[in-house]
Amino acid sequence: MKIQESAENYLETIHMLKKKNGNVRSIDVANELSFSKASVSIAMKNFREEGFITVDGDGYLNLTEKGLEIARRVYERHEILAKALMALGVDEETAYDDACKIEHHISDKSVQKIKEHFGQK
Repeated sequence: MKIQESAENYLETIHMLKKKNGNVRSIDVANELSFSKASVSIAMKNFREEGFITVDGDGYLNLTEKGLEIARRVYERHEILAKALMALGVDEETAYDDACKIEHHISDKSVQKIKEHFGQK
């Protein structure tokens, strides 16, 4: 399934914040991505309608299996690419920034070869 880069960023952010904080609300996503609350609210409405997230009675966002699958894939790519760049001598901040730009455009085949090169499965 191919979704837009911005959607991948939102889902990855929800996943990362959930791992870090336990619970995630729309305001947390807005703060993390430096987006307006209104923009995030519209995106979350669309994600609910498309079956990527659910929102509980307290306003906490939860990824569905469909949303979690995408978030995990993007997050894994981000981590693999950042670590590969750091192994090549790129500083951590630059490596993570660049990985964020690359993760949406690199092929599965290239990611697999990078993983193999660095001894990951």
